[in-house]
Amino acid sequence: MRLFVGIAIPEDICERLAGLRSGLAGTRWVDVEAMHLTLRFIGTVDEPSAADLDDELSRIEASVFDLSFSGIGSFASGTRLRQLWVGTEKSSPLHHLQSKVESAVVRAGFGSEGRKFKPHVTLARFKSAPRGVGAYMEAHNSFAAGPFAISTFTLFRSHLNRDGAQYEALAEYPLGA
Repeated sequence: MRLFVGIAIPEDICERLAGLRSGLAGTRWVDVEAMHLTLRFIGTVDEPSAADLDDELSRIEASVFDLSFSGIGSFASGTRLRQLWVGTEKSSPLHHLQSKVESAVVRAGFGSEGRKFKPHVTLARFKSAPRGVGAYMEAHNSFAAGPFAISTFTLFRSHLNRDGAQYEALAEYPLGA
């Protein structure tokens, strides 16, 4: 099974994000139901390793915190634009939670993440950048949503299909007060 740890986005915030999903022809927009903030991608895992991971994640202690989204950005592969995303306001509690998740993943026997954590929600994926993406980003760069409370994080299973990925929540972990 293919797993990752993330934060589910509240429905009202997803509706705000959904309002950004237009204006770029040929874009593969992420379904509202699939929007999330990834804390740590794990990859393909067998059942015993998934159980170890669940055990380690359930031991995490962190406080409830507020999070806000702000601005639009992109990821590229070489010189090719691949993803369009909405970022977060700077959040020490979010980075603290992500660090605890990373430590739990390593304790469960998985390698450490080689990339720096860049919190975001993916809006769209591209095979090649559509015309007008720069103007789109400039026009929407002042986007903001929130704050909203983060009171849980989730272990998700990713099911890949022709239309993209579908996500199944396997376990939800509460944050303390």
